[in-house]
Amino acid sequence: MEFDPDILEPAAIYKLLTGTIIPRPIGWISSISGDGINNLAPFSFFNAVGEDPPHVMFSTVRTGDKNKDTLNNVLETKEFVVNLVTEEIVEKMNMTSEAAAPEIDEFQLAGLTPVPSVKIKPMRVQESAVNLECQLVHHYSLEDHKNGGATILIGRIVLFHVNPDIMLDGYKINLEKYKPVARLAGSNYATLGDIFSIKRK
Repeated sequence: MEFDPDILEPAAIYKLLTGTIIPRPIGWISSISGDGINNLAPFSFFNAVGEDPPHVMFSTVRTGDKNKDTLNNVLETKEFVVNLVTEEIVEKMNMTSEAAAPEIDEFQLAGLTPVPSVKIKPMRVQESAVNLECQLVHHYSLEDHKNGGATILIGRIVLFHVNPDIMLDGYKINLEKYKPVARLAGSNYATLGDIFSIKRK
């Protein structure tokens, strides 16, 4: 079957994207407003985009031409933290996906512990095994959209926080202890499951 995105409804395009491009890592983004209000929200359009120097990206939709609080905060302060999601805290992550008012602190909403970052202002999620302090270097809003489009944000990682319990020698990560969670479609998530290796040629 073939599908032309120029003639599909946005909902159909979204289902095709999120149902086929899987699993996707979750960028649990903490930010802070200019007034000092914490914000925490998950984004599944997220990934690493380079290591020299290290950068990550996440994308936030603008349904009805309206910015999410995360986007407003990051554009204002030029800073954000990526908190990685594990099996232990996936339920709390889901609580922060609620469309809350800008004055609501999602750390409090989900019963999470905010801890200060070292190089930037946004708080980190203490319960997360990995936090990436980031400074915004670029953003781009998609053009020719039907319902508000999306904005892509690229941040440079200025500090890694990794729980020593998941570290192995040589900066490697113990996946059995890390237990990351990935996003699928709808209300579905995935754990790592079976792991196999193929040597690069």
